[in-house]
Amino acid sequence: MKTFGGPVLFLDRSDINTDEIIPAKYLTEVKKEALGPYLLEDLKLDGFDPAGPWRGQARVVVTRANFGCGSSREHAPWALEVNDITCVIAESYARIFRQNMFNGGMLAIELSADQISEIFNISKKGGACDVVCDIDTEAKKMTFTYQGGSKTINFTLSQFDDALVKAGGWVEFADARY
Repeated sequence: MKTFGGPVLFLDRSDINTDEIIPAKYLTEVKKEALGPYLLEDLKLDGFDPAGPWRGQARVVVTRANFGCGSSREHAPWALEVNDITCVIAESYARIFRQNMFNGGMLAIELSADQISEIFNISKKGGACDVVCDIDTEAKKMTFTYQGGSKTINFTLSQFDDALVKAGGWVEFADARY
């Protein structure tokens, strides 16, 4: 099973679509790894630099509602995965994006708008990737550590999504059962 957690990249916006996660012009790539350098290349967000210090550090993304909307494609979660980002925490997801995260053995954790706002308040206590999120998939708890403190938040996963994560994704899940 994958290890989840690490430095957090905060993307304070709703409706970040799959074209912003990985631009369509790169969808001709035949290997996942080729997508890596282009992650979030077209994301427009005040203060966000697609080539910034988060690159190579961030392991968790915290964002707002409807993450992964737009075109349905596996490439968006793949671009996160090849950049070692294995968890996105948001208020909600586009249905297909969310399932593609779990199919790849990654976490798509949904929290209430109030909980997400609370986490964004933590982000103000440090710079890019200064907040670290430790995720315990067995206990279904996340602990955000920042300068001067920490905050623990519980989360839930469906039994099936939990099984996909534990197996490492859909292919591994199916191989073990069929």
